[in-house]
Amino acid sequence: MKQVTIKAPFAVSGKGLHTGKLINAEFLPAEPNTGYKFQRTDLEGEPTIDALAEYVTSTNRGTVLKRNDVTVSTIEHAMAALYAMGVDNCLVRIDGPEMPILDGSARIFVDHINEVGLQEQEPEKDYYIVKQKIEVHDEATGATIIVLPDDEFSIDVMVSFDSPVLPNQFASLEHLEDFPTAIADSRTFVFVREIEPLVKNNLIKGGDLDNAVVIYDSPMEQSELDRLADLMNVPHKNVSQFGFIQDKPLTSDNEPARHKLMDVIGDIALIGRPLKGKVIATRPGHSINTTFAKKIRKEIKRQDIQAPVYDPNREPVMDNNRIRELLPHRYPMQLVDKIIEKGTNYIVGVKNVTANEPFFPGHFPQEPVMPGVLQIEAMAQTGGLLVLDSVDDPERYSTYFMKIDNVKFRQKVVPGDTLIFHISFMTELRRGCAVMKGYAFVGEKVVSECEFMAQIIKNK
Repeated sequence: MKQVTIKAPFAVSGKGLHTGKLINAEFLPAEPNTGYKFQRTDLEGEPTIDALAEYVTSTNRGTVLKRNDVTVSTIEHAMAALYAMGVDNCLVRIDGPEMPILDGSARIFVDHINEVGLQEQEPEKDYYIVKQKIEVHDEATGATIIVLPDDEFSIDVMVSFDSPVLPNQFASLEHLEDFPTAIADSRTFVFVREIEPLVKNNLIKGGDLDNAVVIYDSPMEQSELDRLADLMNVPHKNVSQFGFIQDKPLTSDNEPARHKLMDVIGDIALIGRPLKGKVIATRPGHSINTTFAKKIRKEIKRQDIQAPVYDPNREPVMDNNRIRELLPHRYPMQLVDKIIEKGTNYIVGVKNVTANEPFFPGHFPQEPVMPGVLQIEAMAQTGGLLVLDSVDDPERYSTYFMKIDNVKFRQKVVPGDTLIFHISFMTELRRGCAVMKGYAFVGEKVVSECEFMAQIIKNK
């Protein structure tokens, strides 16, 4: 799958939920590998903040990013729309400290994205693939997020409040393609009993009955309700029984749970990569959502690239016979057994390291270790298969090393290990020369890496 940006700019305008100020936000196409960025056009120098979990500094009634002295808040609805619509790269220029709340949902963002369309870009999407159970838990609130391995992204959300109106609700999204119809309309919600503390904390100055579902679930005098309405600058409502107070009907019986699901998606987008896994969130909120995103970000920063998924039962893209047709190497120098995955700019190969390798008797007799130079050679052979795939009649060409840079050896490779090679182009193939980046993995760990240049030459 290729990376995607929006095809043309679009803009939204509205008041901020917490500041009450009129704010303009412009969404612009961005270059590949940009990710999501917010730019404060109202500040000197128009500083930019990357929308990544490590910059989250507050989660009080919304997700707040801060870098140096620059902040952007209430970003989760826009982030959910971009992520769910498959957008990988986008620059958002705003002239205030928070995103406009609009109608309290992601609907307007989704509609604009559909209107301008999407533009496919050349690089491949860089997924974060969940390979084992990941769990984060908040003892104070009882909130939990569990993520399980799965081929695609899906999410289940369960909410539970101490409320006779909103006790327990469930929402689910099996396919991101259903986000526009199933989730995008779901508005933010607030309990009447929460309004005064929020106002005292200088929040929800822009809140009203058009951009939030208000829940009345504890006894209150009409005069007190009127006073709260005056605090929010909304019309008085005569409420005789518990229930939902809003100018528009609920979009669904479980609209609050669906909105919480939207918030989880918006905060997961702060990982910086699309995620493949099954998310199960119980009593989620921005705090635990971003705690989970920060945990994944730490893993991404620890290791630039994930180990490819290796299923030995899957039919290879190139078996040993096909590799022999393309590469001139033979025993003892053929160091790639099969190719298990290949894209337009990357390839994944496998080498099973056995005790019978010819180099082990001399390297070393009492402690067999695969030489690092042969690991680099194996990566180069895998990269050669990627380069040869770009020409007609590849059997008539050979690839040759020209340069090797930034070589690192991180862990020993010994008999019984299965080496997985991930090789990708760093630049376009020009005049028969390709610059590539190679990683060798054993399990989930990088054992060696390098950058190298190879040239493809027609055989005489």
